[in-house]
Amino acid sequence: MNGGQEFPSLTEAAKVWARIAALSFGGPAGQIAVMHRILVEEKRWLGDGRFLHALNFCMLLPGPEAQQLATYIGWLMHGVRGALIAGLLFILPGVVAIMALSWVYAIWGDVGFVSALFFGLKAAVLAIVLQAVVRVGKRALKNRVMQAIAAVSFVAIFAFGAPFPLIIAVAALIGWTGAKAGLAGFQGGAGHGSVGKTQVEDAATLLGEEHGDLTGAKRAGAFRAGAVALALWLLPVGALLLIAPDSVFTDIATFFSKLAVLTFGGAYAVLAWVAQEAVGTYGWLEPGEMLDGLGMAETTPGPLIMVLQFVGFMGAMREAGWAAPLVAGTLGGLLATWVTFAPCFAWIFLGAPFMERLRSNKALSAALSAVTAAVVGVILNLAIWFAIHVVWREVMRVEAGPLSLELPVLGSIDWVAAALSVLALIAVFRLKLGMATVLGGAAALGLGLHLVGLA
Repeated sequence: MNGGQEFPSLTEAAKVWARIAALSFGGPAGQIAVMHRILVEEKRWLGDGRFLHALNFCMLLPGPEAQQLATYIGWLMHGVRGALIAGLLFILPGVVAIMALSWVYAIWGDVGFVSALFFGLKAAVLAIVLQAVVRVGKRALKNRVMQAIAAVSFVAIFAFGAPFPLIIAVAALIGWTGAKAGLAGFQGGAGHGSVGKTQVEDAATLLGEEHGDLTGAKRAGAFRAGAVALALWLLPVGALLLIAPDSVFTDIATFFSKLAVLTFGGAYAVLAWVAQEAVGTYGWLEPGEMLDGLGMAETTPGPLIMVLQFVGFMGAMREAGWAAPLVAGTLGGLLATWVTFAPCFAWIFLGAPFMERLRSNKALSAALSAVTAAVVGVILNLAIWFAIHVVWREVMRVEAGPLSLELPVLGSIDWVAAALSVLALIAVFRLKLGMATVLGGAAALGLGLHLVGLA
């Protein structure tokens, strides 16, 4: 009991988390804003201080920060059961929606009207990714040091094909070293800015600062749950490596497990690595199909990282060699989702009891700031990669020593796709239209162009 308010039951909390899950469109920024509005301003379960405290902690972890924020707050309120309910409900709508759309895409993806809808969505996705570059850049590139890290990261991945994990590791090392050396450019975290206009004091909410004093039993419960989550993640991966080392399912399990450990910077940054590997190395899907998958994730509730389920679905459907490819695809998609999110619960359960210690570590905060700056360059690379594959029909690869990059064949420009992309950019940056409006309008335009024979 705090401030005369009754502490919510687990059932009541579950209803609220289900509501948040149903409204979780628009990427992490929109999802975090929805959580802040409902949990802080409406329900007053916790104040701005504790909300931002939890958010900063989740930014230190690999994985989708919005889903982990929900998991953490659920744990803070109702322990392990609360964390599982909040975290699972947050991703469940996306799992169901992406799986259903994957089936539709696999069965009817070549049908004219379906292709036309995704043709329009690709233009909107390009504008949304560029908007992400601007938003993250405004938050992260506070000085010339951070701007330089972003620029070098972009050149490294765009022109030299540097692996995403290497870029993140080098950026973190630079940030850590710079903070330890006391350099001015590495002082202070990247910050998140204000997530809501209304300021709610922690003392006036159910979860005041005093609620952060964890009992030994609660800590022990979190550690046990973390160990179980690690086992549920690693044991299936190990079994696949032993039983079927050359299977596409083993490739899916190991590749997405690597992503789960290295997915700092949000879904857009990770997608650059996914596009680099799933399209270029494994050949699970084509660049246009990668864009279609992101369009699905943008238009359904849940974390944007749910696009990985679509990638796993397409990879297993094509590579498993089963007589029932859709069944193989379903298992591949669910496997990708499993190894993506099981570690997220492990990080929260194992790390939450040490939240205060982690958040007060200035060197760690500086490393995170440098990683966020590098992510801006990685997302810019993703935007250019999307633009090349959306607007041009043909792409050529330039190889010269360490230089390795894709460039469009200028004479192969698709003027209809270019016009749609320009309209989407105007809608996002000039008219400031919402994501749902832009995506819906772009899909409708794609269908209309198909009906008149232009797409």
